[in-house]
Amino acid sequence: QVQLVESGGGSVQAGGSLRLACTASGTLYSSWCMGWFRQAPEKEREGVASIRLGGGKTYFRDSVKGRFTISFDNAKNTVYLQMNSLKPEDTGMYYCAIQPSSRCGTWNGVNYWGQGTQVTVSS
Repeated sequence: QVQLVESGGGSVQAGGSLRLACTASGTLYSSWCMGWFRQAPEKEREGVASIRLGGGKTYFRDSVKGRFTISFDNAKNTVYLQMNSLKPEDTGMYYCAIQPSSRCGTWNGVNYWGQGTQVTVSS
C-alpha cells in the first residue's frame, strides 16, 4: 500500500510561482508514473503533469507546457511540481497520484491518490 502526502499549495498572484511536493510512503516501482491532477470548482478532475519513475520521461497537459516542470527525488520518494507564470485558470485542488506503467501519459487509471493541496491564483 502507498500513501501520498502533498504540500506547498497556497495563494499567489497571476505571474507568480509555487512548488508542490508529494512524498510517498511504501514501495514504489520504477515502472510507475507519479504526478499531479487538479480540480477546479464545478469542473472535472484533469491531469496536469506526470513523470515515469524509471527513466524520468515526463508528460504535461498542453495548457501548462513551458510553465510547469515535474521532477522526482528518488532518495526522498518525493515528486515536485514547479509552477511558474501561474494564471487564474490554474486555480484548483491539486492531487498527487500514482499510475501503473500502462497508464503513463494518459490521464486515467490512477491507483493511488493524495488528499490534495489548494492552489489559488488571483488576477
